[in-house]
Amino acid sequence: MLVGRQSWCFDSKPVIISSAAVGGPFESKCLLADDFDEFAEDLWLGEDSFEKAEVKLLEKACEKALEKAGLKSEDVNFMISGDLDNQITSSSFSARGLKIPYIGIFGACSTSMEGLALASKIMDNGGANYVLAATASHNAAAEKQFRYPTEYGAQKPPTSQWTVTGAGAVILGRKGDGPRVVAATIGKVIDMGISDPFNLGAAMAPAAVDTIEVHFNEFNIEPDFYDLIATGDLGFTGYSIANELLLKKGIRLRENLFTDCGMLIYGKDPKVFSGASGCACSATVTYGHLLNKMRKGELKRILVIATGALLSPMSYQQKESIPGIAHGVSIEYFY
Repeated sequence: MLVGRQSWCFDSKPVIISSAAVGGPFESKCLLADDFDEFAEDLWLGEDSFEKAEVKLLEKACEKALEKAGLKSEDVNFMISGDLDNQITSSSFSARGLKIPYIGIFGACSTSMEGLALASKIMDNGGANYVLAATASHNAAAEKQFRYPTEYGAQKPPTSQWTVTGAGAVILGRKGDGPRVVAATIGKVIDMGISDPFNLGAAMAPAAVDTIEVHFNEFNIEPDFYDLIATGDLGFTGYSIANELLLKKGIRLRENLFTDCGMLIYGKDPKVFSGASGCACSATVTYGHLLNKMRKGELKRILVIATGALLSPMSYQQKESIPGIAHGVSIEYFY
């Protein structure tokens, strides 16, 4: 059901019957390592390119989600996925191997919640029995495409972020015991003129704040309705900006209510500069850490706003600014 201009309320409340998070070797040492299902021993995963390794990461996450749900790939009606590689090839090639009818999407690092929102809408409309939503990113592949290959040893400013090597997947079903997707707010593209690819937190923060504000207004709820509100990958820099923008809009969030997946996964490790980013950032933190906390009864209602920077090598070379997007999904779990 449409709520307001850009939100959906899912009457059937699709069930997240399983979720999986897979990480790389660096992630095996992160603060949330216990919430991952498995880790790769190196960045190559036995392949001869980082992009092929990313395909394998995504396949592993999808296969793990299927295994935990007790399903086979032929039981799933649709797979919705996207990534950061050119023409979302990691997702397309993963779908080739999984042989699940496939819908490819691109929302940059907002892809996890974009996919979950669309999967939930399909389920709520009676369009499927099971839908798989997934996404992935690879540090070395993203660096090579958007910045400088790691081998260059290029220096980075404090505002830069570390792309998560990993993949996250969920399977939605009609029935079952598990967290339920109850609502979503689809974000608008917002461009504040930021053009620095090493400061994506600043580029994405206005979009995150806009989606949060719209979500509260269209559902006529206060922030305290949620136990936790988590943005996708603003990092420490973008998170600070988002807090300032929220205050300017008169939105005051109590202490410990508002956080960011890009801060949670690595903490203040100086190696990651301002925090984490990448499609796998919000995917692994949400589908691993946050859903596990819900299953343990530590959280009952959460709002996840995955954020994305809609730039490409071409747009950057043509001196374009960096538009931001943010999609919010509301998840609840009551025993």
